[in-house]
Amino acid sequence: METNKPNKKVTRVSGGDNTSHQATTTTFVPTAEAKGKANQLRTFAVISWILAIAAQIFAITLLFKPPVNMTWLIILIVVDLIFAIIGAVLWKKSNRLDPASEKDKFKFFMQSQLGMVVAIIAFLPLVIFIFTSKNLDGKQKGIVGSIAVVALVIAGVTGFDFNPPSIEQYTEQTRRVEWLQGSNFVYWTKSGTVYHLYNDCSYINTDRTTEIFEGSVAQARELKNIANLCSRCENRKIKEKNLDEADYQEQIEALDEAVEE
Repeated sequence: METNKPNKKVTRVSGGDNTSHQATTTTFVPTAEAKGKANQLRTFAVISWILAIAAQIFAITLLFKPPVNMTWLIILIVVDLIFAIIGAVLWKKSNRLDPASEKDKFKFFMQSQLGMVVAIIAFLPLVIFIFTSKNLDGKQKGIVGSIAVVALVIAGVTGFDFNPPSIEQYTEQTRRVEWLQGSNFVYWTKSGTVYHLYNDCSYINTDRTTEIFEGSVAQARELKNIANLCSRCENRKIKEKNLDEADYQEQIEALDEAVEE
């Protein structure tokens, strides 16, 4: 069945895989370029977190110098929050480029949720010092304490990854697309929440869409954090190619056995 040409601009993301093959991915391995970008992002994230913790330390020192300068204390809390958020955003982007494995649960949690952990480190000591400070009266503690607690919550929520990527997840998604599509090749849009097997899918080829991107499953996740396949495209491909889920399961079992060996 021939697909209709899309009426939108289609942009190829460099490095996409459009070679023809079946579900052959044994275990997802990020490219050298992706790992390099991930390491760079992690370096910048760590620097941002160090600056956030430094701001917290300066804020704590102010609490021991009566009268406490409330203005500078609030400014340092804001600075702490800004750098904590920057670090968290960069860290989560790096994980999409070079995800952790779910096999080691503790390592996976720490790599995936490090932004939240650092948020606690960057704010909880300050919150404790504020509410136990002898140089602040009740009103002052209420003001800066509330600001610090809100900042802690904001930084923690920003740092928490509600859908952390993993090697196993990337592997499963790539295998599925390879089996359906015959290649690791998908389409997505700037505001889309799923990736597609057809660039003329009615969900993306609409009046609201000005540009369609094409590339690999990993690139859709790396660039737009899109983690799910369009169910309409999936069903359409299965019907067009008369695919059998049993065959897919056999391929997956064979690939899993190859990994274990």
